[in-house]
Amino acid sequence: MTKTTSFPKGFLWGGAIAANQAEGAWNKDGKGLSVADVATYKPNLDVKNFAGHMEITTESVIEAMEDPTDKIYPKRRGIDFYHRYKEDLALFAEMGTKALRVSIAWSRIFPTGEEAEPNEKGLVFYDNLFQEMKRLNIEPIVTLSHYEMPLALSLEYNGWTDRRVIDDFVRFSNVCFDRYKDLVKYWLTFNEIDSIHRHPFTTAGIIPDKCPEGKEEEVIYQALHHQFVASALVTKDCHEKIKGSEVGCMITKLTTYPRTCTPIDVELTLKKNLENLFYADVQVFGEYPKLIERQLENKGIHIKMEENDRVILKEHTVDFVSFSYYMSMTESGDENAERTAGNTVLGVKNPYLPSTDWGWQIDPKGLKISLLELYDRYQVPLMIVENGMGAKDEVVEGKVHDPYRIDYFKEHFKQMGEAIDEGVDLIGYTSWGAIDIVSAGTSQMSKRYGFIYVDQDDEGNGTLDRLKKDSFYWYKEVIETNGASID
Repeated sequence: MTKTTSFPKGFLWGGAIAANQAEGAWNKDGKGLSVADVATYKPNLDVKNFAGHMEITTESVIEAMEDPTDKIYPKRRGIDFYHRYKEDLALFAEMGTKALRVSIAWSRIFPTGEEAEPNEKGLVFYDNLFQEMKRLNIEPIVTLSHYEMPLALSLEYNGWTDRRVIDDFVRFSNVCFDRYKDLVKYWLTFNEIDSIHRHPFTTAGIIPDKCPEGKEEEVIYQALHHQFVASALVTKDCHEKIKGSEVGCMITKLTTYPRTCTPIDVELTLKKNLENLFYADVQVFGEYPKLIERQLENKGIHIKMEENDRVILKEHTVDFVSFSYYMSMTESGDENAERTAGNTVLGVKNPYLPSTDWGWQIDPKGLKISLLELYDRYQVPLMIVENGMGAKDEVVEGKVHDPYRIDYFKEHFKQMGEAIDEGVDLIGYTSWGAIDIVSAGTSQMSKRYGFIYVDQDDEGNGTLDRLKKDSFYWYKEVIETNGASID
């Protein structure tokens, strides 16, 4: 007889969005420009070419700053969540959402990142947002830095390259802790902190032409170290300011398999997975892995650390590990092996797995493997805060039929249940996204993830009306039954 999956009582079923992809209102109520506000949509670029969508120069940033429109900058408009949040929260509540992951736009609170006093209008928006969530019994899971740092810090200091940005971030975070301590229990420091290597501008405000020639990789590791220190410092502050608070790190889980059992494929895969785990290692164990330190030494990369940095990292570790999981990859020593796109990465294609319209390979079993690996390694609670599939949904006679999305979630939920049954402490799941929003990598609307359809195209045309997809009703039943309905 098949065992019925049993999710723990109080499991946090929900969805996720990010301020820069949903809020819009990029120039309202005192908000400053963020790095997301200069991200362009290039309609003629291959949708699988994420790197092409993220090309940044000082010249392109200044050009974007001088453009007063949102014509080619979709994240400036988002889906107007800033003005429609009550409507959207009501839909989430109707779906039964127990938790909603959101982020606080840093430049809405400190427009340039360096003001002595925060922008009160920005703070009031999040007051209203969190209070409405509380009224609807939706638990906020709040990311402090989700690809939306103030653009001024990027231009002034080349982003996180400069240690002074640590103080700016700590000040911003403490304003959030003080203001929302009675409304928010769960906090995440940096979204996909490992992504700094894949898109350094989006993650850390680093503009390549501002880096010393030939030192780009060292600059990235230096900025990453500053983020590690900042994460530890704000974890300390959150614990001190908010009794019972829980602070998590957040990584992109890029589970990788050997393409073949050839020893070189196995070795390359091991190294790739260790590199992926490095970012959580620092924040959970409080120290750099020895193999990573040797790797940096062998590359001639030197990270400047202040005397107390290692103590700060060791003494202020996170309470749980959160992560995104969209797909798995393989690795091979064969330079001619076919590669395919993923979450702003390229990996060797796995012939045993199907792919989405954007080339991301669908691997539910990989989620269970990831959960087992992470829990065995860290022995702290886990939270899946991004998981889903981008697809080209169509409205037919006023409805969106998305069985492909239901199938995707159903198979992933089954694997989550198996991992829980085998002992993994999984406390929550927030799908990406709760509602259609502007895509992070390609700045498209047509790459849709949500349970709720938003009437807007890639150029910003549409009514912005919300429409419940078939998957909305399916997920509602999953939440109502605490996962029992998936069996």
